[in-house]
Amino acid sequence: MVSEKYILAIDLGTSGPKVALFSLQGELIGSEFQENRVLLLPDGGAEQYPSDWWDAIDAAVKRLLGKKLVPSEDILAVATTGQWSGTVAIDRDGNALGNAVIWMDSRGEPYIKKMADGLIKVADFSIGKLIKWIQVTGGIPSASGKDPIAHILYLKHIHPEIYQQTYKFLEPIDYIGLLLTGKSAASVNSIVLHWITDNRNINRIQYDEELVRLSGIDRDKLPELHPANAVLGPLLPNIARDWGLPEDVQVIMGSPDVHSAAVGSGAVADFATHLYIGTSAWMTCHMPFKKTDVIHSLASLPSAIPGRYLLTNEQECAGVNLQYLRDNMFFHNDELTTTKPDNAYKVFDQIAARTPAGSGGLLFTPWLYGERTPIEDRFVRGGFFNLSLHTNREHMVRAVFEGVAYNARWLLKYIEQFIGKQVNSINMVGGGAKSDIWCQIHADVLNRPIHQMKDPIEVNVRGAAMLAAASLGYIRYDDIASRAPVAKTYTPNPDHQKVYNGLFREFLAVYENNKKMYARLNRAEI
Repeated sequence: MVSEKYILAIDLGTSGPKVALFSLQGELIGSEFQENRVLLLPDGGAEQYPSDWWDAIDAAVKRLLGKKLVPSEDILAVATTGQWSGTVAIDRDGNALGNAVIWMDSRGEPYIKKMADGLIKVADFSIGKLIKWIQVTGGIPSASGKDPIAHILYLKHIHPEIYQQTYKFLEPIDYIGLLLTGKSAASVNSIVLHWITDNRNINRIQYDEELVRLSGIDRDKLPELHPANAVLGPLLPNIARDWGLPEDVQVIMGSPDVHSAAVGSGAVADFATHLYIGTSAWMTCHMPFKKTDVIHSLASLPSAIPGRYLLTNEQECAGVNLQYLRDNMFFHNDELTTTKPDNAYKVFDQIAARTPAGSGGLLFTPWLYGERTPIEDRFVRGGFFNLSLHTNREHMVRAVFEGVAYNARWLLKYIEQFIGKQVNSINMVGGGAKSDIWCQIHADVLNRPIHQMKDPIEVNVRGAAMLAAASLGYIRYDDIASRAPVAKTYTPNPDHQKVYNGLFREFLAVYENNKKMYARLNRAEI
């Protein structure tokens, strides 16, 4: 009898890494999570300690493998995924030169504006440069300065000593690949947000020398490119021994969280759509063609599945709004509150479920750290609107759930315009999909059936594991959808839709009526 084989998957999330074991059939065997710190700096900086990443991964892996859920000799590969659009500068020995600059960091904005400047501009870019970028890469650098190209320029101008010492600039998941194998490289989809690769031929992605020159980044500081489904190399012997794994365990190149979530959600057919609600949010689908919508920050970019494109977007704050509600409003560590309940999110679910749809006319806008899609505005901020003496905490809790769903509806409009067809149903994943009431609210607000996927919080590690299984030839990419089961389907409530249609119009009006005010208030803040 042939023994079952397993994949060890690692997801380097912003809040911390999750590690999991999966069978080649997609069955979740077990998982562990270890929290990480995020450093939010007053100048728009957002950083993490790379040493924290490894310590957390190491601790979580050892806890998981220590449970002896499967024979260690049956683990054949390590798959990686994680936060996208971050930058780790390493020296020739693979040591991190300072903190990692992560996807929330906007300090590179001035250097992007300077690089993009010209006589005639569209969307903050010289029209000639804009056309070049879109034709070659499928998109343009974020004007907010939150892409790796901006991070690197920030380091070059503000920390030239780090820039000069840098051997390679790596994305977070590629840095983890380096720690696992000793090899520095980038996958062709992790590198995309540097906006210096030619993605026109989906099967032959390479650096574009003209864009590299235009970026101002030294070519020799950029990593070698490999296909996303390539084997990076064997696990380093000392790590294999420390984790109790065979020395022939292979490490797959890996893909960013957006790409692996698309796969782990089961939405692998063209135009099959998934909505991820984690710290941030996105709504994506695989596509058979390349297209760009600069105005609404939508682009089809290289997928984790070979030969395919993935509609890519990102909304800055989703589940983190509930964390904010818990930590900064209801259970802030001050003289009024000294304890924080362990089950706060379950309590929020219960409160939202018993509060009438529409939250008594209270609106919440979830833009606590600016927004990217469908508008790119680093100055916009969140808030409660239409508070009255009748408003209570129950209204506020449900309004946060609804505000995130309104934001998703705003994005859905432009996604359907982009793909040229209506989205018939949506697979919902991420931590937010654990909430039954949030799935129902999304069904009502979006007016689409919502498929709550089984084990939704493990979607990234499932996707990474299934991609590894396909990369090694154990399954076909077309088999992946059948390995992502639906737990429950939520259908729209017609009575709630009437309420939400009116409130959604006012949600949009909040932004249109106040965007100039947000800019005045927050330009000095960042």
